[in-house]
Amino acid sequence: MGQNNNKNIKTNKLMKVIIPPIKSQGIKTKLVPWIKDLVEIANQTGTWIEPFLGTGVVAFNAGYKKAILNDTNPHIINFYKNVQSKSITAALMKQYLEKEGQILSEAENNGYEHYLKIRSRFNSGEFSPYDFIFLSRAGFNGMMRFGSKGNWNIPFCKKPERFAPAYITKIINQVTHVSQVIQSEPDWTFHNTSFANIIPLATENDIIYCDPPYYGRHVDYYNGWTEQDEELLFQLLSETKAKFILSTWHHNDWRENEMIKKYWNKFNIITQDHFYHNGGNIENRRTVVEALVCNFDTGTISQHNHRKKEKPKTEQLTLDWMG
Repeated sequence: MGQNNNKNIKTNKLMKVIIPPIKSQGIKTKLVPWIKDLVEIANQTGTWIEPFLGTGVVAFNAGYKKAILNDTNPHIINFYKNVQSKSITAALMKQYLEKEGQILSEAENNGYEHYLKIRSRFNSGEFSPYDFIFLSRAGFNGMMRFGSKGNWNIPFCKKPERFAPAYITKIINQVTHVSQVIQSEPDWTFHNTSFANIIPLATENDIIYCDPPYYGRHVDYYNGWTEQDEELLFQLLSETKAKFILSTWHHNDWRENEMIKKYWNKFNIITQDHFYHNGGNIENRRTVVEALVCNFDTGTISQHNHRKKEKPKTEQLTLDWMG
């Protein structure tokens, strides 16, 4: 493998994963080591490009000093841009969560009244990135869902003591870790636009990682996802000169992902069993075979359940934050 001047990838059986402060179902934390193995094989020295940033967990662990990061959810992008500009710091987040957490623990209706207050304040148009974290962390079942008008519409998790000191420490550690990874502009840029405007920016030395909503499965996404979106994504990735990795689902106990056969089979595909706990539908609480689709040779990676026998552990970075 040639030397890569833009990133320093360390291959360890025990990989420490940076966990982002934004919480959402479908987060790729447990799949990061698997994705990273493929990134290492791709060995691209240019820019990390992610048209569907989501929580950011893959980007923050990719190891690239240059990145173009995008999501159609403006609140995700607003939060990370504030971290990048130092408008959000661990100290300020600690202060905010301690204050709002105390009020939550004492609020009427077992905390629900204060949750509704924060949600109403956010949906009124303030869109505070601090309130966004509060809602992300205090919403039911870790879900992230917005209505047609862009309003947060997840109910309360019914835990008035949600923001206990240990939980606050966990969140501010995550803010600290992310702030240490995010590079200043112009090395890292954040965008709030369509994926169709981002993928064409890639050059032959770049790598694109796509984690779009999974067609045919329940997803919490800001704009939804249609077959037309999947087709457009396929066309753009087919045309790119960059290397790409696409996350999608392959099949579950009930059915196959029809998009694999219709579009993605022309590329290389590796798969792995993965358990999702997503919402109330029993279909979404079972093992799903996850797929990584790429336009380059996967080398020695086995086609299914790569590294499963090794059972690599994923650890969250820990930091005793003082302040």
